Amino acid sequence: QVHLVESGGGLVQPGGSLRLSCTASGRTRPNYNLGWFRQAPGREREFVAAMRSSGRTELYADSVKGRFTISRDKTKTTLYLQMNNLKPDDTAVYYCAEDPGGILSSIRVWQHYDYWGQGTQVTVSS
Repeated sequence: QVHLVESGGGLVQPGGSLRLSCTASGRTRPNYNLGWFRQAPGREREFVAAMRSSGRTELYADSVKGRFTISRDKTKTTLYLQMNNLKPDDTAVYYCAEDPGGILSSIRVWQHYDYWGQGTQVTVSS
């Protein structure tokens, strides 16, 4: 049973930056997908960014490409989402997620992820 705990959300002005963190415990499988998703009020949960457990593949939604960066610490315990040049449309609850044994073709699909963090609110407003 993988347990994910998120931190780092908050209120920021347009153009500002935030870094989200997601710390994992209980992981037992060597290959998995890691993802960040978000959900705004009245909208579907959507893909933001993801990476393979190998760290060699990173994928981004077109809406965040060039502004957000997904990364992981050397211990492979903590996943990060660095968010720069934030816009009001980025306002949402952000979730980290893990898909044990996930494959590349399903990495953007939130329904394939088995484990989720509790979510953290990001609000971009002046």
